Amino acid sequence: MLVGIAEIEETSRAALIAHGAGSWQAAEVARAIARAEETGNVICGLYYLESYCLQLVSGRVDGRAEPNVSHPRPCVVRADARLGFAQPAFSRALPEAVAAARAGGIASLAVCHSHTCTSLGFFTERIAAEGLIGMGMTNASAIVAGPGGRRPVLGTNPFAVTIPGDGAPALHADFSTSAVALGRITMAKAAGEPIPEGWAVDAEGRPTTDPEAALAGALLSAAGHKGWALGLMVEAFAAGLTGSVNSLDVKGLKSPDGPPHDLGQFYILIDPGAHDPAFGARFARVAEALDEDPGARIPGVPRRHLDPVEVPDALWALARNLAGA
Repeated sequence: MLVGIAEIEETSRAALIAHGAGSWQAAEVARAIARAEETGNVICGLYYLESYCLQLVSGRVDGRAEPNVSHPRPCVVRADARLGFAQPAFSRALPEAVAAARAGGIASLAVCHSHTCTSLGFFTERIAAEGLIGMGMTNASAIVAGPGGRRPVLGTNPFAVTIPGDGAPALHADFSTSAVALGRITMAKAAGEPIPEGWAVDAEGRPTTDPEAALAGALLSAAGHKGWALGLMVEAFAAGLTGSVNSLDVKGLKSPDGPPHDLGQFYILIDPGAHDPAFGARFARVAEALDEDPGARIPGVPRRHLDPVEVPDALWALARNLAGA
């Protein structure tokens, strides 16, 4: 059925509050859910709402945690989510990080000890809205094996970057360093469909097209050794620079019970004008060349804005039930 973005946001907010989240914390998470649906990122939208609610009840996430923002050095901002949601912690720290980047030309924002942030590009997009280049990294529960291996060591470990443009992003890329997001595997299993070869291996390290065998085994990195190296870099930034846990130490992100995720996200904010006033013109030169090639395009340009969006009947009924509607 077709559902408006505003209704998705309000229903998500009501569901989170009904299961124990604070009002402003719920509003921040609901905003991210709605934005994911608006841009067609269904895995990070309503698909995650039930998990959020179940984990609020079980205590895997503290929906009323008040983030603690500190400024240990002039261009370093840290937001301790205190085992709460990532979205409120980011929002609380963003103004300080933006001010630091404008003052110094570049700044970092570490969100520490948080629940999964789901759509990483949601955050880099907000950095770009301030006229800054936003880069972000986060890790997740270990489901990716190294090339030639079979033991899951890394999470999907996504990376995102958004470059500001004239009223809209000039580039927006948000991707996992694994060959595919885990949600694509679980969706294929639910639909009884095979997965493409190259996405995963089974428990013995053999390539598989069976989603159930993939879930019992491990995902593979995108682009082989290159994606593996990028995933390791993300792990170092997201866990090592935030004081949060490694992928190896996180239970399945959607499991209703267990210890808090305790994950980290690391962002770099860059003021392009502080480095070279001609930055925009140089990037425009590349964009113009791509415009002349009808088979190529810049990632995320133009951004999708779907409203209303198609939501499966069963998923919308679940969301409304969680909200007590």
